[in-house]
Amino acid sequence: MQAVESNIVSYAHVGADARTAADTGDRIAWIKLSLTYLPLATPVSDAKVLTGVQKPLTEIAFIFAEIRTRDGHEGIGFGYSKRAGGPGMYAHAKELAPNLIGEDPNDISRLFTKLLWAGASMGRAGLTTQAIAPFDIALWDMKAKRAGLPLARLLGAQRDSVQCYNTSGGYLHTPLDQVLKNVAISRESGIGGIKLKVGQPDLSIDIERVGAVRKLLGDDFPLMVDANQQWDRQKATRACRAFEDFDLTWIEEPLDAHDFEGHGLLAERFDTAIATGEMLTSFDEHAQLIMAGTDFIQPDAPRVGGITPFLRIMALGEFKRRKLAPHFAMEIHLHLAAAYGIEPWLEHFEWLGPLFNEQMHLKDGRMFVTDRPGLGFSLSEQAIRWTPETEEFGKRP
Repeated sequence: MQAVESNIVSYAHVGADARTAADTGDRIAWIKLSLTYLPLATPVSDAKVLTGVQKPLTEIAFIFAEIRTRDGHEGIGFGYSKRAGGPGMYAHAKELAPNLIGEDPNDISRLFTKLLWAGASMGRAGLTTQAIAPFDIALWDMKAKRAGLPLARLLGAQRDSVQCYNTSGGYLHTPLDQVLKNVAISRESGIGGIKLKVGQPDLSIDIERVGAVRKLLGDDFPLMVDANQQWDRQKATRACRAFEDFDLTWIEEPLDAHDFEGHGLLAERFDTAIATGEMLTSFDEHAQLIMAGTDFIQPDAPRVGGITPFLRIMALGEFKRRKLAPHFAMEIHLHLAAAYGIEPWLEHFEWLGPLFNEQMHLKDGRMFVTDRPGLGFSLSEQAIRWTPETEEFGKRP
């Protein structure tokens, strides 16, 4: 064997027909954006409605992005807005879409950064990042479909199913007797946990409702409460102390969403876990929350800009040993939660069901990842009927 010469500089010669990754690959050819409104049969109220800060929720605006490449690969993603913001997100998404035409769909992280800088003068959180989410999620959906894998498997799943809790049956506008009926239905349907809204002006009403549900469920069934940022630090301390006897899985958003320090202090002071994070709209905000020490982080992929920043949040969350319970959008978050290293929770909302042709698989308290490639859903005819505006970019292959 000939020894390698160690004191002479030399360079390998690349063949004339050799090509780099930049010279080859598929390209994004066509994008369709849709603004869709999901109506709610009963207006929904939480603590902020009771105090007059917000109006009852009557509909949810969705921005869907359908992306197709030159080679015929497809992906779909969405973002959403409750109450105000939907038309603004849609308008900004239309400004961003042309930046993707002709790009390699595999370069998802680079494309996220490109879209972020396209709207950087408006900031790197809030509406500008939320308008990126439909594109980013669609590209991840496409990547998993191209691999023939559910997104969870593409990311490296830790489990095939995720424990799942229901929120929609316990809003403050729902009378207690109906709440109890909803709780019974949820448990019989295979749900693994129940979350109730709290934050009444009179704490004793919250205590009564939580106590009634705990009695119905028994001591061992997972029960959570959500205050929707209703309290200041003093009121939150009193409420957390009052709820300690109910053996709750967590107390959610007891303080303003950006009071990272306050949530960390509550988590340190009480045995009951503290959960928050759903209202944050960037990795940077979640990083501050994670470092402050809350027990459960609750990122929302459509709100933080898509799956790309969500994966960064997951990585930091695992490093700091935070538990995960993503907010809303279970169609996306099932895959992400399945890939988290610490046993997570998934939030069940049946509201989005009419938007998609496919159903999710709930059994024995857990939501199961199906064998469908990608995110595993497609838009229904009902969703199309709820869509007043669409716009296309590029040329359909």
